[in-house]
Amino acid sequence: MVNVLAKLKASMIAALATIIGISTLILTAIFMFFVTPGANVYVIALGSLAFIVTIHFIQWLVGPKILESAYNVEPIMGGKLAWVEDIVARVARASGLGFVPKAMLARVDVPNAFAYGNSLTGYKVAVTEGLIRSVPKDEIEAVIAHEIGHIKHRDVELMMVISLLPAIIFWIGRMLMYFGWFGDERESEASLLPLIGMVLMGVSFLFNFAVLYVSRLREYYADAHAALTIPNGARRLQRALARILVISGELKRFAPSKVASAGKFKAFLIADPEEGIVVRGGAVDIDEVVEWIKSQPRLTATEIFMTHPDPAKRLRFLDKLASMAPA
Repeated sequence: MVNVLAKLKASMIAALATIIGISTLILTAIFMFFVTPGANVYVIALGSLAFIVTIHFIQWLVGPKILESAYNVEPIMGGKLAWVEDIVARVARASGLGFVPKAMLARVDVPNAFAYGNSLTGYKVAVTEGLIRSVPKDEIEAVIAHEIGHIKHRDVELMMVISLLPAIIFWIGRMLMYFGWFGDERESEASLLPLIGMVLMGVSFLFNFAVLYVSRLREYYADAHAALTIPNGARRLQRALARILVISGELKRFAPSKVASAGKFKAFLIADPEEGIVVRGGAVDIDEVVEWIKSQPRLTATEIFMTHPDPAKRLRFLDKLASMAPA
């Protein structure tokens, strides 16, 4: 089973090296071959670089406040939800963190959870009211372990840096295209600027698929953290994910319990609040749902566009880690 994690880490390293390496080559080529120091194009390229980096830094800095406002998030201060704080502290210690993320409550009805924050404002783990009401505490612990895995792996910072690269290439391409059409540059390469700009924008679009691929790998890595940090973590996380999919869907009563469809996952949240499994029948046997999901080749046909892995593949991946979980 060690090979499972080794392959996952190798895939992440290869993907990151590819994105960073190709981006560096492209940016180097832009400044070495297409622009001349002191020329207007050179100023535009440097200005674009500074602009995108500044925007991303501001987003990283104020993003937690925006997220809290969007999801109506507030601190959990003991009381009936003190057990959530206890779980966060316990899992943080088991994860080897040198600090305990602050436990937060998002006043949202759909069952979900997310980790956010940064080294300046502090890291936080939020659970929704829907998750508290709908998911057993032992499965919530697995969900929290997944989110703390994101914090431990510095996924917020990593994804910000990785998404920064295609954004820089896109913006430089856009500025070069605009300047080539409307600027007054007299250099010999000026006539090529619109074409170069369009190529860079196309390359940036393709890079976004690589960024999404890295995001899906980070989700697997966070799942592995949950599976290997808490007792029976893999099975508990499988049940939680399946339960979230069921509850987030439309529960209709037409036939014995059969799963008709399933939804996708999105960034930040552990599950997409707009999609879910449609269950036809009475009481839902969550273990039956888990096994049904695992038996499917895939539940989504457009995983390449998603930030999270296909649920069927994700639950089968957790199966591979089940024997490695702590007793």
